[in-house]
Amino acid sequence: MAGSMTDFRRMADDVRNWGRWGDADELGTLNFITAEKVAEAASLAKQGKVFALGADFGSSGPQGAFKFRNNPVHVMTVDGGDADTLVQYGPEWLRNAVAADVSAFFADNPFRFNDDMIVMPLQAATQWDALSHVYYEDKLYNGFPANSVTSFGAYHCGIDKVDAKGITSRGVLLDVVRHRGADVFCEPGQPITPDELDAIAKSQGVEIRWGDIVVVNTGWWTRFCATGDGAEPGSGLDWTCAQWLHDHEVAAVAADNLMVEDPDPANGVEGTFLPMHMLCLRDMGLMLGEYWNLTALSADCATDGVYEFQLIAPPLSVVGAVGSPVNPIAIK
Repeated sequence: MAGSMTDFRRMADDVRNWGRWGDADELGTLNFITAEKVAEAASLAKQGKVFALGADFGSSGPQGAFKFRNNPVHVMTVDGGDADTLVQYGPEWLRNAVAADVSAFFADNPFRFNDDMIVMPLQAATQWDALSHVYYEDKLYNGFPANSVTSFGAYHCGIDKVDAKGITSRGVLLDVVRHRGADVFCEPGQPITPDELDAIAKSQGVEIRWGDIVVVNTGWWTRFCATGDGAEPGSGLDWTCAQWLHDHEVAAVAADNLMVEDPDPANGVEGTFLPMHMLCLRDMGLMLGEYWNLTALSADCATDGVYEFQLIAPPLSVVGAVGSPVNPIAIK
């Protein structure tokens, strides 16, 4: 059942962290990650098992299903054929420019090289949402004006502000799929509630503590890998989980689906879209990770019963960006 704007504003007032770490703060809940927390996380790497949680950045990714974000386009700018083939058969302007220069350099030199580039939205696959990604009523996190994000990028709360802090902490996997039943993914209409998060943590024998990064397995990514349907909807966290995240003082939250939260308006707030994004990014200052590949990690956690790990997930320091690709690494 959808909540009301009155409910939303009441929760927004309760979870808002503006001024908590000073009026100039642009890190939000990453401030919970102290040096002691980083050391605690490092102590969890006991077996030397490494899990890459990033998806492939390529033409078969899920973003191809959405018109406003395309899948990455990978282009070779220099390859083995440039040494001679393009000089002979390429267009005149190219023969007289790039290929000719490359060929001349190669003429009496055994050295060869390949080069490439990628064109993509910064949130095309596994990603972090920066605090400047979502706002409402003309305000970003900590009260910074929304118009400080211009065509030049985000002056406040850009992903580059995370650079000096980094994102390394204790990660905790909450496996909704296994809790609900094997071979199940969170279908639409089944949002994950705060009470269910508590029940999952209890059943896994793991405690959520301040500074943790909570990682939620909804089964969506495993489903996508099987079907290739990036547009297939799936459920996620109920918007009221923003209060749960605030109360547990977590540093960030990530999931294997598109939006982390449940996108169904019937389970949201009347008159809004993605209310948990609004509460987390704009009010709480809590970053969201999306499209994380949790298949192998969740299988291992179920096998050994250990649902905590060192999580290393720094974004690219793209100046003024409102999001960033990431290849998170979990170490157990």
